[in-house]
Amino acid sequence: MIERLDLIEKRYEEINNLLMQNDVIQDVKRSRELSIELSNLEETVNTYRKYKKVLSDINEAKEMLHDPELSLMAKEELSELEKLQNELEDELKVLLLPKDENDGKNVVMEIRGAAGGDEANIFAGDLFRMYQKYCENEGFKIEIVDYTEGVAGGFSQIEFIVKGANAYSKLKYENGSHRVQRVPVTEANGRIQTSTATVLVMPEVEDVNIEINPNDLRIDVYCASGHGGQGVNTTPSAVRITHLPTNTVVTCQNERSQIQNKEQAMRVLRARLYEAKQREQDEKVGNERKSKIGTGDRSEKIRTYNYPQNRVTDHRIGYTTNNLDRVMNGALKDLIEALITEDQKRKLMGEIEQ
Repeated sequence: MIERLDLIEKRYEEINNLLMQNDVIQDVKRSRELSIELSNLEETVNTYRKYKKVLSDINEAKEMLHDPELSLMAKEELSELEKLQNELEDELKVLLLPKDENDGKNVVMEIRGAAGGDEANIFAGDLFRMYQKYCENEGFKIEIVDYTEGVAGGFSQIEFIVKGANAYSKLKYENGSHRVQRVPVTEANGRIQTSTATVLVMPEVEDVNIEINPNDLRIDVYCASGHGGQGVNTTPSAVRITHLPTNTVVTCQNERSQIQNKEQAMRVLRARLYEAKQREQDEKVGNERKSKIGTGDRSEKIRTYNYPQNRVTDHRIGYTTNNLDRVMNGALKDLIEALITEDQKRKLMGEIEQ
């Protein structure tokens, strides 16, 4: 572990020196790449430096044990320092775990009403508002790309982009089927009904991550419907892009101009093609996904929202909280931190192939 940390610290100092050189400063792309790498290493290096300082302080405290006048104070200090040493070692083990290369990226999300008819669409709308509130709490920004409203409320489908530092690292665990148990507003007899909505979470990727041949695209424009103000239904601003080799279709009508809608649609298309490519690679290398927190399959039931008992249960880690009302108002932080902690624990235990 120490050898790896020494190499990381050496690389951190090397990048710092490179970023002060004129040729690097003038090369915007390289400067940006190095700055991102530096940022990714910073927490590990700072923690390692604290750790080295603690080791040095431990050696000094041990020397003080031989002094009759200082030995009692040294013994107390040594006990505290050794406790801190163990805490920092645990922290460094987590920091040295292989990073998901997508963790720092923005997120493309899609929510669809699934089983349950109108109630499923209403629940999809509730989930969207839950994520909206959570993103507000985290300082993330949401941009709606496309949506289809449900007849009785909510959405049969809504697609949006979440922008913010490390957004994917927190929202990636939301991928899967979410189940609700409650008396629907559409139920006249007061019976509890079970409905589901599916959530798809994908990292937003740059052009360099996925190559798209313009000749493989069919782009259609049409008049937008729904919200949008003046020009809706009269100006062909909405865009539908079809990736012919995979028959992947993306639409965007939320922006006012055709150019903006096309840009948004291309961002979503890249994310969809990247996600399909990653899924294909995972299937080739075996059952790695099965040992993760969830399989990554949007049909997998990951969580139940039980309204009569004000309870939320995440089935992947056996986590239950009786604060459903707060969760639906965006208080997802504790739940997501529990998922992250369990994921790290499994990695440390070697349950996930490194």
